[in-house]
Amino acid sequence: MTTVEIHTLLQPPNVHEADARALAHLNATFHSLDDLDHGANIEELLNQTRKQLDNLDAKLVHSQTVVDTAITETREMVIEHALRLSETAVEQVRSANSPLVSEYENLQAFVTSVATACSKVEAVASQPDLHVVAFLNGVVERTWRDMRGVLTSTLLEAAETLKWPLKVDYVITAPEHRRTFERAFKHLLKLQTTGRRIRKDKDSTKEGLYAIQALVQPIALRFKYHFEGTRQTNRLDKPEWYFTHIVNESHEHRPFMESIIQSLLAGTEYRSINAWREFTLQLLSALAFDTALTDEGFDLPGTTLATADDKDSHWDGISDEILGKQEWFEAWVEGERKFAMDQYLDIISASDAWLIADEDDDAGHDPLVAERELRPTNSARRVKALVEQVTDRYSPLPQYPQRTRFLIVVQLPLLESYHSRISSSLDAFETLSSALMRAVPGALGAGEGRGGDTHRLTAGVEGVQRLCKAFVSAQYIASAMEAWGEDLFFLELWAEIGRRVNLRTKAESVASLPNPNGNEDEPPEGTIFEELVRHYKALVGRAEDMIVQCVTGEVEASLKPHLQAQCPLPWADILDDIVLRKHFLRPSLFFHPTLPSCVVRFPHTAVTTLYRRVASQLATHFLQRQVLYRGRTRCSVYEGKGILAEAELWVETARTALRGQRGRAEAPWRGYLQAARLLAGESAECARIIEATFGTLPDTEWVEVVLETVGVCELSREEVQQVLRKREDCER
Repeated sequence: MTTVEIHTLLQPPNVHEADARALAHLNATFHSLDDLDHGANIEELLNQTRKQLDNLDAKLVHSQTVVDTAITETREMVIEHALRLSETAVEQVRSANSPLVSEYENLQAFVTSVATACSKVEAVASQPDLHVVAFLNGVVERTWRDMRGVLTSTLLEAAETLKWPLKVDYVITAPEHRRTFERAFKHLLKLQTTGRRIRKDKDSTKEGLYAIQALVQPIALRFKYHFEGTRQTNRLDKPEWYFTHIVNESHEHRPFMESIIQSLLAGTEYRSINAWREFTLQLLSALAFDTALTDEGFDLPGTTLATADDKDSHWDGISDEILGKQEWFEAWVEGERKFAMDQYLDIISASDAWLIADEDDDAGHDPLVAERELRPTNSARRVKALVEQVTDRYSPLPQYPQRTRFLIVVQLPLLESYHSRISSSLDAFETLSSALMRAVPGALGAGEGRGGDTHRLTAGVEGVQRLCKAFVSAQYIASAMEAWGEDLFFLELWAEIGRRVNLRTKAESVASLPNPNGNEDEPPEGTIFEELVRHYKALVGRAEDMIVQCVTGEVEASLKPHLQAQCPLPWADILDDIVLRKHFLRPSLFFHPTLPSCVVRFPHTAVTTLYRRVASQLATHFLQRQVLYRGRTRCSVYEGKGILAEAELWVETARTALRGQRGRAEAPWRGYLQAARLLAGESAECARIIEATFGTLPDTEWVEVVLETVGVCELSREEVQQVLRKREDCER
């Protein structure tokens, strides 16, 4: 079954079409009141129809059951196959004791194929997320961690022969042990290098070198043994012991890092990394005091900081000793707000802020670009990255009131400001295209005008492209917020806001947050960015309306001289070929580059919607001006052929712009094409249509006559009669 057929079956029932068919059937069956008494029984006909409807409902239920069963079985087979590939990939590394990744690449390819298939299913059938892709992506990540863990264990076994984590005397170590250690160390480096190649969306360098992280693990275990257990060295009143231990470890292993490990790095792409500094960094990162103490069971109840009645006190960690002071926290939030706003101003003030981002740079790293076929502007991409950077800054905060404060003061103003900038840009576009013709600072690329030619900024292809930039910028941020809203961090934050009265009160005072209609027992509905998504979607709709208005207005204005000159050419009776007037060529030449500029920037569904709206409006305009309401002047066959040539040129122009999508390109023009073919038909050819249209022929047979003669039947019978009356040879 094709995509078009699936879309057709998923369409809601057409009541008007059903009524028309029922009326046509009744008219064909019962020609008079006598037929009601002596003809077919209406009740019997209704009962038959009801039985057919019940049969269709039963078939639908059975079909849905079969589909659900097939989805469940397919999901199980897909998951089972992915798990087998995962086990094979890990076993390949374990058995070969080397960084072989061919089986892991097979797993990646399988998951990619499943993701592609699921995206097609969702695009065609509008099915909810099957959650298979998210699970498989988790399998891919766990597989990589397990492969890394296998080689990490191998390296640690080799390091034990060097007496690690004690001070290493590499010179006196047996040569075979040195070779084993060096080989295991290089295998981990090679695995990381391979991971950077085959896992392009993962920046493995930021998480540290795998090999050095492996060497840090035994040191971290020794630290926990001495300072997080019941040993006498674990004394909170002696914090200098913690510090001294870390300093000693870093100093003791420095010669080994700067000589042996640095030489091993010198032959790899990580030669620029300082081995000792990387070792110290990973050592500090591995020692998280707050989490470790909490895991050991430490909390405030039973201490002098907790009252006898307060049994639910919770220790928020050492970080809360600083952030728990309101004036210090507010000072930090204010500093973060100014820094984020300065970055935002730099983003929107950049010379390339409103240029479409390079497709090659975005496709491999941004899932919104790859999954939704959306190419954003540079400013939209950078604002998204800035908002995510802010999220990373405050997501580790221990208390929900602190997170809520950061969200309201720092993060939401960025999204509100960008919304206002796009909205003001659309306002500026409308102002520049109006009679005032004045420049407005902050417009999309307004500074690019030369010589005061403000009309050039809002007219033609350039004007449409400016509106496209506003469209994709708003759509990109809206899609990003929809994805953020489903993130676990924001779901938990929004649920907590709904449960706590003080946080709910703060949220109700912020216009950019939805109304948290929750209580202590039930979480609020929707997501935390739902209100802002609605505002951005309104911007998208506004930009879309302006694009349609700009394109149709430009074409209609350019066609005015042509439509006002709808009279026969003086040499029409001696020419065999149809001559297109020069006034017609300019709007058609404008229409041709405008659609491709939208195709390369917009998602496929947005292009389809825009084209359908533009083409339908233009086709209706041409049909009314050239045919239905052309005045009392009758149309000759020659003029009809001219109109037909213009209509076919419009369709061909649209088909070329839409890259050969014939059916989609022609659909909005069918009524206009039908009217043009009726006017262009020779007298002998149209005689049959005239007789059938104005005669008593049933509608079903009339449709067949029209299809046989002109090949399309989009207009109603009354409209066809109105078109035929515009012909010179029609006397009806």
